[in-house]
Amino acid sequence: MKFFRNSEAVIGLIIIAAMILIGAVNPAFWDLDNLFSLLQSNIIIGIMALGVLLVMISGGIDVSFPAVAVAGMFLTVHGMLLTQYDGVLLPFVVATLIGLTLGAFNALLVYRFKMIPLIVTLGTASIVRGLILGIIGTSMINIDRFPKVLINFTKSDIYTVVKPDGTTSGMTSMLLIYLGVALLIHIILKYTMLGRSVYAMGGSAESASRVGFSLKKTTFFVYCACGALAGFAGMLHSSMIWLCNPRDFVGMDMQVIAAVVLGGASIFGGSGSVIGTMMGVFMLVMVKNSLILMKVETTWQLVVLGTILIVATAFSAKRDRKSRT
Repeated sequence: MKFFRNSEAVIGLIIIAAMILIGAVNPAFWDLDNLFSLLQSNIIIGIMALGVLLVMISGGIDVSFPAVAVAGMFLTVHGMLLTQYDGVLLPFVVATLIGLTLGAFNALLVYRFKMIPLIVTLGTASIVRGLILGIIGTSMINIDRFPKVLINFTKSDIYTVVKPDGTTSGMTSMLLIYLGVALLIHIILKYTMLGRSVYAMGGSAESASRVGFSLKKTTFFVYCACGALAGFAGMLHSSMIWLCNPRDFVGMDMQVIAAVVLGGASIFGGSGSVIGTMMGVFMLVMVKNSLILMKVETTWQLVVLGTILIVATAFSAKRDRKSRT
């Protein structure tokens, strides 16, 4: 049936079925606090996944974004403390530019020297983490030293409910930022020549070059966008949890790539969508949430997430082989 060939529709059905099953096993899943927490958990991983989606559609891979996110937030927050800066917009601009610069470094190595993207981004991640920890240090910046303006920025809710016991529960307005970024990436991919060049390069770089797409511009766009979104997400993450830890995001690369593949993106490039990626992120976060509700140990959570990544990649590879024959 045509319906079942639509990966977004299939993912949507799986999510609904999983929600019903998880809710039946543990009714706490449907608690308002848990649902708000579930949506909030989508924001950071979702913004990072949108950057990784661009790189994967182009046929590349980027595993440096967790380190780039750490660099963006740690350097920016340190700078705010040193200069006693009290504002919101500039820190996010600076963190985004730090990410964009590191993304451009990846793009330069991948395009100019024809290096393998996985090796390049692994190296960048190691260099960035090493420099951050070696030069600036390993000390966390706690809420008592954290700029108050950033804390206040992320406190606002778009929807608040007063519960029977008098306490309140709210959905953070940061969700609107995630949806805005997703809409922007969707418009670029679907309605611009730049977006078409990303799909064309992922389908066949040689063919894309022959029809006039600039592989150089496309390569720089996808890696710079991935780095910029990672830097922005890192700053947003520290603002939301009121903590800046240089060891954050360890293992995030596997989770984000798993979410993107779950959302229907091809590991060989040429296909993938924003809606599918957002669904993949939601599914992955929901699985993690349900494991926490069932009090499954962290080590076993890693086993489940690794299994999901392997199974999703296997289905993706099988689907791509079938479509190319």
